[in-house]
Amino acid sequence: MRPARVRLAPAAGRIGLLGGSFNPAHAGHRHVSLEALKRLRLDRVWWLVSPQNPLKAEDGMAPLAEREAAAAALARHPRIAVSSLETELGTRYTVDTVRALKRRFPAVDFVWLLGADNLRQIPRWRSWQQLFREVPIAVFARAPYHASAASGMAAVRFARVRLRPERSALLAGGKPPLWCYLPVRRHPASATAIRSLRSSMQTSMAPAPESPGSPDLMAAVRAVLDEMKALDVVEIDMRGKTAVCDDMVIASGGSQRHVQSIAERLVEALKPMLPAVPPVEGAGQGDWVLVDGGDVIVHLFRPEVRDFYRLEKMWGSLPQDRA
Repeated sequence: MRPARVRLAPAAGRIGLLGGSFNPAHAGHRHVSLEALKRLRLDRVWWLVSPQNPLKAEDGMAPLAEREAAAAALARHPRIAVSSLETELGTRYTVDTVRALKRRFPAVDFVWLLGADNLRQIPRWRSWQQLFREVPIAVFARAPYHASAASGMAAVRFARVRLRPERSALLAGGKPPLWCYLPVRRHPASATAIRSLRSSMQTSMAPAPESPGSPDLMAAVRAVLDEMKALDVVEIDMRGKTAVCDDMVIASGGSQRHVQSIAERLVEALKPMLPAVPPVEGAGQGDWVLVDGGDVIVHLFRPEVRDFYRLEKMWGSLPQDRA
């Protein structure tokens, strides 16, 4: 199938740029693109298939034409276009690609689309701080929710120009530096997992375990927090607010070690209930630890760190006198 080409001369519009190796393209890319179209109010999303990611090895990299064609076959949406435009532009690094696109399409309002995993490693990118100053950036936090990314070097450096999720539609047309952190529900596909599956060629006939419902998970979380004497526990019903999870629990520990101990006990309690070990972020430092129980996400803080991030206020869970 011949790839769908990006129109070379859009008069204007709001366009999201999703760059990557697409080795291979998978449904997770499409999921993020559809979220971006809806939440950022974009006209189109362009998938920019990179000839070679400077941070990835060439071993195992499929030919560019093959990756582009596979991406186009997967996209299957009139507002998602696929292109290896970087080959034509002669650019290798993201910041150079963005600059070239802005010169070529001066009337277009671009937004760079980024996964939370890439937000963590963006300080390794060429001229990454300049990239923030060139184009608004939307970070999609696919579970496991990357608490460390949300408080990492890039997030801290540009904390003053971070938009709240409900204002994400202001990114396109906004003056950079400007960015937003957008939680989205986990999609099971990942390029790494797909490549691993292809290489192993092993299958199992065992039926997949049935995932527990949110009430069962919440009961287990409550029991652990009570057992471990967690402080200031707040439960937030996230249904209708976000696609990240059904329920969010926020609690404090009296010290870094207390926070870490609560997280360790939560993992022990939730592990038998889930298909895999619950992902954990931030356990090494113990200031802010996130335990991803799928439909239930638990944030554990030291009190002063919790006061700084104020997740309760972000999600409107506190009474007005405390918000």
